[in-house]
Order: sequence, then C-alpha cells, then structure tokens
Amino acid sequence: MAELTGSARALHEVYDTALLDLDGVVYAGGEALPHAVASLAAARDAGMRLAYVTNNAARTPETVAGHLTALGVPAEPDEVVTSAQAVARLIAESVPPGSAVLCAGGEGLRVALRERGLRPVASADDDPAAVVQGYGGPDLTWGTLSEAALAVNRGVPWFASNLDATIPGGRGITPGNGAAVEVVRIATRHSREPRVAGKPRPPMHRESILRTGARRPLVIGDRLDTDIEGAHVGSVDSLLVLSGVTDAAGLVAARAEHRPTYVALDLRGLLVGHPGPSPEGDGVFGCGGWRASVSGGGLVVEGRGEPLDGLRALCAAAWAAADAGIPAGAERALARLGW
Repeated sequence: MAELTGSARALHEVYDTALLDLDGVVYAGGEALPHAVASLAAARDAGMRLAYVTNNAARTPETVAGHLTALGVPAEPDEVVTSAQAVARLIAESVPPGSAVLCAGGEGLRVALRERGLRPVASADDDPAAVVQGYGGPDLTWGTLSEAALAVNRGVPWFASNLDATIPGGRGITPGNGAAVEVVRIATRHSREPRVAGKPRPPMHRESILRTGARRPLVIGDRLDTDIEGAHVGSVDSLLVLSGVTDAAGLVAARAEHRPTYVALDLRGLLVGHPGPSPEGDGVFGCGGWRASVSGGGLVVEGRGEPLDGLRALCAAAWAAADAGIPAGAERALARLGW
C-alpha cells in the first residue's frame, strides 16, 4: 500500500535534487505563488539542486529560465527539463541521425529536435521519418494537424510530447496537446496511438535524471495523475503541494499510484520535517494531535492541532479503507479540518 511517510529532517536535507513542476507549484497565471521564491532560495542556499520539469513543450528552456528569473527564482536553461526534450531523445533513438521529423508544435519542440540532430519539417510530403506533436499554443494551425494526420495515415511513426488534455491560461482553461493528439487520432484510419514521452511516462523521468544527475531526487507537483504518478513510475519519492490543482478531497480519494510520499500546503514543505501518520490498531491512524478512522460508513477525525496533520491521518485511514474495499465518505471529516 502506498502511504504517506514521515521525515524528522527537512526535505532539502534528505534529497539532493528537487524535480519541480511549474504551474501550480512555482507560479500560477505567470505570477509566483506565495512563499515559492523564498522557499526555493532557502533550499538552494542549503545545497539542494533545483530543476524545473514541465510537460509544456512550447517554450524553450531559455524562455522558461528567463521567466523564472524574472519572478525572482534564478534559473539557468540547463536547469529546465521539458517534455519536448524527452520526446526528441525518444525519436532520436528510433530513427537515423539527421532524419526529417514532421513537427506539429511550437518553437520549444523544434529546438529540442535540432538539439538531437533531427530536422524539423512541416509537410507530410517532406519524407519525414517520424511525426511529433507538442503543445503549440494558439499558433498551431488546422493545416499543421492535417499534415500530421496525412503522415500518420501513411504509416510514419507517431510521437507526442505529452497527453495533457487541457492547459491553464490567464483567461481560463484551454485545449492542451492531448486535445490536438485526439484530432489526429480521429483522422487516422487504424486508430493508431502515439508513443508518449511526458509525465507520467518513463521517458520524462529518464530525461530528468539524465539532465540533472540526481542521485536521490524528490518530485514536487500539484497533480496526482502526472507529477505524483510519474514519481511512482520512476520509483522515487514525491511531495504534493496543495497550491495548485489537487485539493484535500482529491488527495484523500487518491488511488495507490497517485499517493505522494509527503504533503504540504506549498513549497515551504521543502524546509521542514514531515510527521508521518502511524497506525494505532483497529483502523485508527494518528498524526500530531489528530486521530482518524472509519465509523458508520464514513471517515471521522478527532483531536486538535495543525489541520495538515489531521489531513495526513485522514489520508492514512482513507487509503487503508480503500485498499481493503471499504467505502467511506470523507466530506464531514474534511469539514471538521476546515478543508
């Protein structure tokens, strides 16, 4: 059973490299999240290496590093790992050097292909050895998707940087690369599937380790189905921060592959120890001043103290019940904790 773990030492003392997601972790809507800048500076000053790992294939590492630096988080391009880099390596391992690759994506994807000695092209008639799709933003045209579909229908190997169906923007949620992949899939005669590199797939984790040289990495993210599942795929520990997409209810209901090693409100969680919930018998789990269990078909939590400790105890009780096939609602318990 995947479960929350305790650490008496601050996480930046336990792990050598933080593999950080960006949106919902470091910034939101392009602006730094509360406590992010100071927390990352403190972790770096204490000797932890920081790397920024994103499924967004549109921006180059130079652009991402520039954005972070402008926010007050000094970053170099070699500290940024993108799904474009991961998929470019995957393609380079599958086609002859110097091959033409039909690129249905943005500048970040084209730069990553050239870094691997591949030649981006725009037409199915350019004899591509592969087709690759990556998020291209509003500039991605229907004609580009048509060229990709034509090449895939001719049997050209098909790759995708990631399958995120949506992407957050300043004005709301917009279609992500997964939506564009679905357009090409619908247009193919044989319902083919692309080889995918981005989180939570193994190529993305491999790219992160190869580029950072991390020996004991900690994945930090706000999404269970990309960041945390990707950590499980890579068999490394993870920290979920509740500053982005995932809320307390989603965490309590998490499947085994979506359960983090640690949970924190935000990136301040890097700088402190983490009390772990402990079993106390008869399905009761304690953490801090809280005790959580299943009673009458629902989860209950009793005690007092830090609400985050109560959430840790509640997760332990909920996950144990779920693994045992015992349904238990969490609404009242979460309300008791103020979540």
